Amino acid sequence: MADSALRSDRYHQGMATRRSVLGDAHVDRAIAKETSFDAPFQELITESAWGNVWSRPNFTKRERSIVTIALLAALGQDEEVAMHIRATANTGATKEDIREALLHVAIYAGVPAANHAFKIAKSIYAEMEAPDGAEEDTK
Repeated sequence: MADSALRSDRYHQGMATRRSVLGDAHVDRAIAKETSFDAPFQELITESAWGNVWSRPNFTKRERSIVTIALLAALGQDEEVAMHIRATANTGATKEDIREALLHVAIYAGVPAANHAFKIAKSIYAEMEAPDGAEEDTK
């Protein structure tokens, strides 16, 4: 909602990283839904999560993707797990990477959390692998 020229360099870096990970279509939909009520929250996550953490040089986007999915699965954040599984198309994290991460979730955060995350991952991968036009845009 704020004028782009007034936003911080960290925000602009975060928006570039966010777009590279989640894709322009997803980010454009999120921006279109932004209101004056949640604009400060959107700015916070763009600067902090995307501009600070995801933009750091020490992990690749693939590594961050794997860690993020494992953490979200352990916390039971289903919608975020689905979103970040979709983002693996942009981060380079493979199905095998995510399977290994979810096996860790089973041991360190519990079998029910991993079981549910596997169910989500299977559904999202099926959606992503569907022939063009066969999938429905749900986000």
